[in-house]
Amino acid sequence: MTTAMASSSSRGVTVPFLMILPLLFVVAALPAEVTVTGDGILLPSCKTVGGGSTYFDVQFCLDALGSVGAGAGARSYRDLAAVAVGLLTANATSTSVKIDALLRGGGGGGKVDAATARCLRSCRALYAGIARRQPGCAAAVRGGRLGEARSSLEESAAAARRCEDGFRGGNATSPVTAEDDAAFKLAKLGVALLGFA
Repeated sequence: MTTAMASSSSRGVTVPFLMILPLLFVVAALPAEVTVTGDGILLPSCKTVGGGSTYFDVQFCLDALGSVGAGAGARSYRDLAAVAVGLLTANATSTSVKIDALLRGGGGGGKVDAATARCLRSCRALYAGIARRQPGCAAAVRGGRLGEARSSLEESAAAARRCEDGFRGGNATSPVTAEDDAAFKLAKLGVALLGFA
């Protein structure tokens, strides 16, 4: 009998390959809702959702969720999605404050021109909408109403994109490009995580 053999060098034991093969299929078939405890969830989760994303990469996921120690307390994709929702809320709040400061002329660069001010006022309304949606979105995540949460996050991503597009359409330079990009990516990260919850 010629059975392909795989050797485990750490234990010095030889295991027939055909005995390991069924285990590989079992591991591959595990549902995505299987939770991992401790610090071990962040990297595998970010690799799962960021590896194939066209909106953000693994590093963005790690940096964002790791910035608040999400790996230590999260036990599931849904927990990580809740963290992303919280980060989006913080982003919307801080972006609104920045926009208000820019409109008052206190953004460090002096008074903004008329085209930029018009775009900033539009963005202020868009970010107010994001901020208003966030409590309901967070409650939907906690309550397991994942479709509702995804819909809210998609609306927030679209609002961040509209803010940035407004500057392009208005022939103005956006002073909130980084914030718009972060809001868009955080919303899409939340959507992706909920897709595995």
